[in-house]
Amino acid sequence: QVQLVESGGGSVQAGGSLRLSCTASGFSGCRYVMSWYRQAPGKEREFISSISIGGSTYYADSVKGRFTISQDNAKITLFLQMNSLKPEDTAMYYCKTTGAYCSDHYSPFDAWGRGTQVTVSS
Repeated sequence: QVQLVESGGGSVQAGGSLRLSCTASGFSGCRYVMSWYRQAPGKEREFISSISIGGSTYYADSVKGRFTISQDNAKITLFLQMNSLKPEDTAMYYCKTTGAYCSDHYSPFDAWGRGTQVTVSS
């Protein structure tokens, strides 16, 4: 069973930076397809960014140019560098995996982490 654990959240002032991490476990030797979402109080969970196994990156317009997604070479740890943070970035940030390549065979599945809180004050 896949487990995702996020870390790196915290409280910062507007204009500050944070770096989130998410580590996947459960299937050794596999490379995970991963993405970031966030959910603010009273709002629906929204897509933030994703990265393909090949390294292609995708961003929501709201974070483009400020956030950078990356993944370690083993494709088990996901990062999100967040710069120029705004109060509207305040939310719980979740890591998600939609599958993994294990011995070059792709297995689709959905798993979410428990989230890490980011609070940006003005």
